[in-house]
Amino acid sequence: MMAAGPDREGFAAFLLRMRGRGAVSRDVMAAFEATPRSAFLPVHFSSLAWSERVLPIECGEAIEGVDLQAQVITALALEPGNRVLEIGTGSGYTAAVVSRLAGKITTLDRYKTLTEQARQRFEQFGIQNVHARQADGSNGLAAEGPFDRIVIWAACDSHPRTFVDQLSSGGTMVAAIGPEEGRQVLVRLTKVGSRFDREEIGEVRFQPLLKGVAAVL
Repeated sequence: MMAAGPDREGFAAFLLRMRGRGAVSRDVMAAFEATPRSAFLPVHFSSLAWSERVLPIECGEAIEGVDLQAQVITALALEPGNRVLEIGTGSGYTAAVVSRLAGKITTLDRYKTLTEQARQRFEQFGIQNVHARQADGSNGLAAEGPFDRIVIWAACDSHPRTFVDQLSSGGTMVAAIGPEEGRQVLVRLTKVGSRFDREEIGEVRFQPLLKGVAAVL
C-alpha cells in the first residue's frame, strides 16, 4: 500500500501525465501504484520518485524517469506466466513492477552492488519471482531461453539479432537501437515465425550496451 502525502500526490501527477498521453493500462498502473518507487531510490531523491527525470543511482548509473518506464512496460504487453529477461537491473524497480504482471523474471546487471541492493529490495517486499544476478548481459541468456519478453535498458548499435533469437514465437522485445552519440530509437520487436514486426516507440538517450561485468563495484 502506498503512503499518503507527497508520494500519493506524485503518483497522481504521474497518472494524469500518462492519461494525457493516452497510454494507460489499468493493470500496469495498478502495478506501479502497488510498488513504492521511493524505496528503490537513494533517500535524497525520494521526493522525485514519480517525476519524469532521470535520477542517479549507485555505480554511476541512473534510473529512467517513471513515464518512460511505464511506456516500456506497457509496450511489453505482459501476460501472466510470461518468462521475462531484463538487461540492466538498475535499482530493481522495473523488475519489481513487472513481477506483478508476469511469471518469472530474470534480471542481469554488470554491477555487483546494484544486483545485491536489488535482491535486498525484492526480499523486503516479498517478491519471489524475480531472480537477479551479476552477469554480462550483452549477449542475452541463450542457455535459459527462450523468453516471452525481453527488455534492454541500454542502446544496441544495430538490430539486436542475438536477443531476437532468444524470443519465443510471438514474443516481444523492447530495446533502444542507435549509436552512443547519435539518434537512438526505442523499438518494439515482435517475433512472428522466422521474421519480426518492428514498431518505433520514440527517441531515447541510453548508455551503450557494454560487455563484461564490473571488476570492482
